[in-house]
Order: sequence, then structure tokens, then C-alpha cells
Amino acid sequence: MSRAPRSCAIRTITSGIDQFAVIQSVAPSAGVEVVPIDVRDGNAIERRLAVFARSPNGAIIATASARTVVHRDLIVGLAARHRLPAIYHRRIFPAAGGLASYGPNLTEQYRQAAGYVARILKGEKPADLPVQAPNRYELVINLKTAKALGLTVPASMLATADEMIE
Repeated sequence: MSRAPRSCAIRTITSGIDQFAVIQSVAPSAGVEVVPIDVRDGNAIERRLAVFARSPNGAIIATASARTVVHRDLIVGLAARHRLPAIYHRRIFPAAGGLASYGPNLTEQYRQAAGYVARILKGEKPADLPVQAPNRYELVINLKTAKALGLTVPASMLATADEMIE
């Protein structure tokens, strides 16, 4: 019997919790065991990732939160040290040496916010404005990190990437 791949979903008690709930709900259908790691404390992150890294077939999914960003260098460094592939929610992670990110384009979100400000300044009531989801997501892959991890990025993934860091 083969063992289910493990994934480590780094989360916080704040905004990443909703993403974590979605990851937890789909993990069983993908045959993946999810091990949560809270990111409020750097020492705890280090200890938990060291334990997690001893198990085979591990990977990290870092959910969106301010605390994940605060501990960005620590998380990226630990993923590299323990040779754990990781996907993040913002481009700043692969730019700092992480493997890949997939998330909303922040520049586009700021443009949307500016449009809302303009509408409010013209007299629209904020409560009457619709909630908008991000309309553009970007995939960023750090090829240098992929090589260091011994991973071959599929051509189909390279073709859909918005940016490749070499």
C-alpha cells in the first residue's frame, strides 16, 4: 500500500484560515494529508518544519496572511534547507528564493481600489459598491530553486507562467 503524499499548509489564525479550510476540504480527494503549522512565532515555525521535513513526500502551501509575509525569509530559508517544494501566495516569495507563487496581481488590485476611491469621491455610497474579487492571477516560478530541489517544471506549467525567475 502506498503512503499518501503529505503537504504542510502553513497558516495563521487570521486571513489564511479560509484558504486553509479549502485546502483541508479537498486534500482527502487528492490523497494528501495536511499538517497545519501556525506562523505566529518564528521559533515554532522552525521546530515544526524540522519535524515535518523528516517525513517523506512533504511540500508546503503557504496561505495568505500578514504573518506569513513577516516570516517570509525564515519560511523560504527553511523550505530550502529541508528541500521542501513550496507554493506561496505572492511574487515576493519566489523573488526571495521560494519555488513558486500563484495569487492575485497586487498592482491590478490597487487599480481596482483606486477606481472605488474615485467612485466614492464622486458621491457613490461605499455600501452600494459591489464586492469585487481579483480579476487577474499570476504564476511565478523560480527556476533556480526548482533546479536546486531537483525538480523538473513541466513545459505546460512553464508555458502558462507569467514570470520565470532564473
